[in-house]
Amino acid sequence: MAVTSESTTVWNGSLVAGSGSVRLDSSKLAEFNVNWRARSEGADATTTPEELLAAAHSSCFSMALSHALSGAGHEPESIQTTAAVTFEAGKGVLGSHLLVSARVPGLSEADFQTFAEDAKKNCPISQALAGIPITIEAELA
Repeated sequence: MAVTSESTTVWNGSLVAGSGSVRLDSSKLAEFNVNWRARSEGADATTTPEELLAAAHSSCFSMALSHALSGAGHEPESIQTTAAVTFEAGKGVLGSHLLVSARVPGLSEADFQTFAEDAKKNCPISQALAGIPITIEAELA
């Protein structure tokens, strides 16, 4: 069964002077402010499309890694993934870097690296991001 997820953005004004808000369909209460300054210069308390993309990438990767490990008989106790998506004005999204720390009892570091690389390559969001470099640093905690 296919599932469609939605998010709605309302934008007011020009790119540089304007601003908007993003509402995730799953969260009727949360609204995230967005603007060009935050996207091109960085800003606290204002999100960016790249931050939302990083959230999608880190959560998808964690699920893919958990599934692969569990399927091979290595159920993880925990997986923490941070995705850092880099944007440069005039160039676009330059890449996504995954920083992963996991607790997986009985698994060697070498085997963990194999699982992490496979999840990086095969999670659906990584596949959707095939046009940008994806790098990874993964370690067992």
